[in-house]
This record gives sequence, C-alpha cells and structure tokens, in this order.
Amino acid sequence: MASSKVGSIGEYIREQRQRAKVSLRQLAETTGVSNPYLSQIERGLRKPSAEILQQIAKGLRISAEALYIQAGILEDREADSDVQSAVRADLILSERQKQVLLDIYESFRKENEGASAQEAPSRKEEVV
Repeated sequence: MASSKVGSIGEYIREQRQRAKVSLRQLAETTGVSNPYLSQIERGLRKPSAEILQQIAKGLRISAEALYIQAGILEDREADSDVQSAVRADLILSERQKQVLLDIYESFRKENEGASAQEAPSRKEEVV
C-alpha cells in the first residue's frame, strides 16, 4: 500500500513539473536536490522527506501542502472549491499571494455563511 503512495507522489511531481515546463535538470538546479534523486522520486523508487518536498514545491512554485497530502504526510482536508483549486494551481502567483487570496476567500465564505444562518430564522417567521 505504501509503495503505491510513493509512486503517486512521484507521478504528481512529474505532472506538476511538466505543467510548469521545467526540465528535471532545471528543477534539480533550483531546488538543490540532485538530478538522479529527483528522477528516482518521480519513478517511485524513493520516498522524499518533508524537507525535500518543500524544496521541490518551492522549485515548482506550488503548495508544499499539496505535496505533503499527496505523500501522505498530511491528512487531506475537505475538497477544494473550484476557486481554491484555481488559486493553488496558478503558476504565476507566489505562495504568499496564493495564501492571502485563499484567506480572503475563506473569510468572505464564513461571513456569508454567518449572514445566511442569521437570516434563516426570520424567513421562517415570514412564511408562518
């Protein structure tokens, strides 16, 4: 079971690297992780540590959290909305910009959920 998870993190990293149009050699240079080791990770032969995953995430400009979840280091939280997925997948935004956008989005959702909960009883009163 663990080996399939190791393979899936490697496949995920390869997919993200290809989407970012970054070669394995370029990723090795930007992350400080050796080219052969990255290749072994992508082929599912090695299980990277959290530190290596963080370096890879920075090199690919993606969320380290996403890599931790794929690797089984973190528990997957509830599924992202389309908005959250789009923000996390954006290759142009920095990790800090992504987090700020997600925080603002979440605060608006909570604010609106609170407003909906407060309005709901008054609607029932109007119906009765």
